[in-house]
Amino acid sequence: MITQAIPTNIITGFLGVGKTTAIMKLLQDKPADERWAVLVNEFGEVGIDAALISGDPQAAQGDNGTLFIREVPGGCMCCTAGVPMQVALNQLIKQARPDRLLIEPTGLGHPKEIIAALSAVHYQDVIELQATITLVDARNLSDSKYRRHDTFIQQHQVADLIVANKSDLYLGGELEALEQFLTELNLQHLPVKQTRQGELALGWLAAPAKGKDPDTGTTGVGVSAAVGVATNESALSDERIELTDKDLTGLVRIDSNEDMGMLSTSWIASGSLTFDYLPLYALLTELPFERVKGVFRTSQGNVAFNVVNGVLSSCPLKQCDDSRVVVIGGNRADHDRFEKGLRGCLSQNGVLD
Repeated sequence: MITQAIPTNIITGFLGVGKTTAIMKLLQDKPADERWAVLVNEFGEVGIDAALISGDPQAAQGDNGTLFIREVPGGCMCCTAGVPMQVALNQLIKQARPDRLLIEPTGLGHPKEIIAALSAVHYQDVIELQATITLVDARNLSDSKYRRHDTFIQQHQVADLIVANKSDLYLGGELEALEQFLTELNLQHLPVKQTRQGELALGWLAAPAKGKDPDTGTTGVGVSAAVGVATNESALSDERIELTDKDLTGLVRIDSNEDMGMLSTSWIASGSLTFDYLPLYALLTELPFERVKGVFRTSQGNVAFNVVNGVLSSCPLKQCDDSRVVVIGGNRADHDRFEKGLRGCLSQNGVLD
């Protein structure tokens, strides 16, 4: 039974801005005597971020070494009346009984709808919505496709705090462009912080949510919230991508998902398969995708890969139960070529049917 509302933060931002990195670092810095939980939304049909967080050697652990994470893959977690999110959220709260909850929506999701769902009457005694933090790579403001994108705009409109991430890579003028953009949206009053590599101060989390009524504790975000609390576990979209015994012999492709002008395709491979590191590294930078994110069991150990704006980064993972990857952008022919390349990267020790 929840006796006190759980302080809850939404960490939002566009694709590749560093949301998962920021959450991983917050978990490293959290008070040792607190138990935190994370609800992650993925644009693709296969969950990647939970594997990244749980496989991070520095990730904070809960009681008895347990890290409480729940995923909602397959697009915006608030679609279909918010049922996937409500199911995952209810299960996570029941399992973890956290002292703080962090929610990471997909970079192409609808943050207003998520806030509205969390502000619904049935969560008022369960969730205390605190600061919504929007991460932005201010270099992107020079590109009109960001400035005109409805989701990109909405992520700023819902923010209680704007964090200009990757500031060590700015060449000059980016922060002025961010200030101008906020002024254009009539958001010049929002506080703006600078950071690099996803470093967020714990104190930023405790700020009250936008529009919070100090007397009632409720929020008003101008969006109708979903009604009713879902309890049917079968509604969770991540349940359908579990590997069956038959699938465990090979690489499984999950049907493409096309939404908001972006095409995504996901693949998952059994933990019995190993990928050759160098060919895989080369493959991940060959095709013109908007974003690639994956965790792999490779010939050089468990590795997480991340491609943003054509730049590939990687880091070791302490554990990786299987290999999985999501690509966003390009066309179906690009995705077919990527799958062919993935199969070509399989180690000779891994044999597909």
